[in-house]
Amino acid sequence: MNDPININIPVTESMLHWGRRPTYEMVEQIADGFASDVSRWLIGAHTGTHVDAPSHFVPGAATVDQLSMDSTVGEARVLDLRFVDEEITAADLITAGAEGARRLLFKTRNSTDALTRNEKSETWVGLGPDAAQWIVDNGVVFAGNDYMTIEAPANTTEWPTHVILCTAGVVILENANLAEVEAGDYYMVCQPVPFEGREAAPAPTVLLALPAA
Repeated sequence: MNDPININIPVTESMLHWGRRPTYEMVEQIADGFASDVSRWLIGAHTGTHVDAPSHFVPGAATVDQLSMDSTVGEARVLDLRFVDEEITAADLITAGAEGARRLLFKTRNSTDALTRNEKSETWVGLGPDAAQWIVDNGVVFAGNDYMTIEAPANTTEWPTHVILCTAGVVILENANLAEVEAGDYYMVCQPVPFEGREAAPAPTVLLALPAA
């Protein structure tokens, strides 16, 4: 069996973050005479590689603990969109080979640029609203990108891409590290932490190569 490909970013106190930086404290330490090390973290639901559930933008919609595994586990297609400057369009998705896939991951220049920084970048590559609508119209149930928001920089006031995807029940993955992942089809396992009633959660995600035909 092929080794899983880890597309998660590490959670650290100095990491790229939305809102407050993560912090931790040691509750018990072997060095202090305890039997084991025990730490406690203070992190946001949108920390690191995480999913946005539909309830993030749609009151009453599914929360992270209610997401169907049919959305988060199964075949996924990684699209090479490194040719996009800032906003992914529907035409870009088609050019990159999105047609026929139910789960999509967008490999952009973010993975080797904006995602590698500890502070928010002035620009990054995000999904435009017409591409979000294409996703909904074509039965895609999961969409992931390689930055802390899937939204394109110009749209972070009204958040149209989030609204379109969340309204349609599409699960969003953000902060996926795709730098070492080749474009193509994989088997994806994405398992969000089931925070009851919440709009987002860290979501460890791995890709497995599909068996040769």
